[in-house]
Amino acid sequence: MDLVTGAGGFLGRALVGRLVADGVAVRAMLHRGGDPPAGAEPVRAALEDADSLRRAATGCATVFHLAARVHDPGAREDAFQAANVGGTASLLAAARDAGAAAFVFVSSVKAMGEGGDACLDEDAPAVPVSPYGRSKLEAEELVRAAGAHGGLRVSILRLPLVYGAGLKGNLSAMLDAVARGLFPPLPRVPNRRSLASVADAVNACVLAARNPAAAGRTYLVTDGAAYSSREIYDDMREALGKPPVRWSVPLGALRAAAAAGDALAPLSGGRAVFGRDALAKLLGSAWYANVRIRKELGFAPATTLRAALPEIVAARRRAR
Repeated sequence: MDLVTGAGGFLGRALVGRLVADGVAVRAMLHRGGDPPAGAEPVRAALEDADSLRRAATGCATVFHLAARVHDPGAREDAFQAANVGGTASLLAAARDAGAAAFVFVSSVKAMGEGGDACLDEDAPAVPVSPYGRSKLEAEELVRAAGAHGGLRVSILRLPLVYGAGLKGNLSAMLDAVARGLFPPLPRVPNRRSLASVADAVNACVLAARNPAAAGRTYLVTDGAAYSSREIYDDMREALGKPPVRWSVPLGALRAAAAAGDALAPLSGGRAVFGRDALAKLLGSAWYANVRIRKELGFAPATTLRAALPEIVAARRRAR
């Protein structure tokens, strides 16, 4: 039996679906309410509750660890540490006690930070800049140490933003804003951002679990493309059936708006709705290489955001 933590999430549900389709018995770990993924044995557990993690891992040969406290502007650093570092330590102990053979840790490119215009690979220095990123890097170090002690074959997958039908997070918010005409046409700056499809992320998880070559290895998982923010905007408009926009908001105007947002932040509780940090995330680069996983595990991306967007849009419309 395989255990999938975070099985109620976007990626977790897709991974459970793939494993069940492959004929694998799956235990789906869920933290809160909601329907469990079809075909899996549900179990309620929490990363901060070591006893619940031991119960969840009992009898499992492979553990896919997807659950985490994710980006939460209101959360303190110790909350990320408790869930992402302490929870991973407890789950590793539970996996060892259960006699598991493989442990796949789904991490994030946030554990590395962003390299400006450079394309980062797994050997680039890790410089996380957020509490979430720091907690994921510390959790990675625990996973590597557990693998080095023997008895548990570990591997780490660093994911960027993941897209697909039912997507969540920043890409979902951007698509909603573009659909409503509330997202401005961005300037054509040559930034580069990496993404991964949910199907490719699932495939990477399965490859890492089943291939002995993944033992002790860290992999970046991307679809191989490098997207500018304006390209993403244009592709979203096309998938939504909107006509192309030939003009752009001047970069100087966005910088002025960001500066004004920061200046007004004290009047809105200390947090800018749109400030310099938000502008840097919107137009900055976060570019990563997938060479290692392609070479060592035979990973081959199946799609791109542009190709996937029509189905993403169709799924959103069906859900309404």
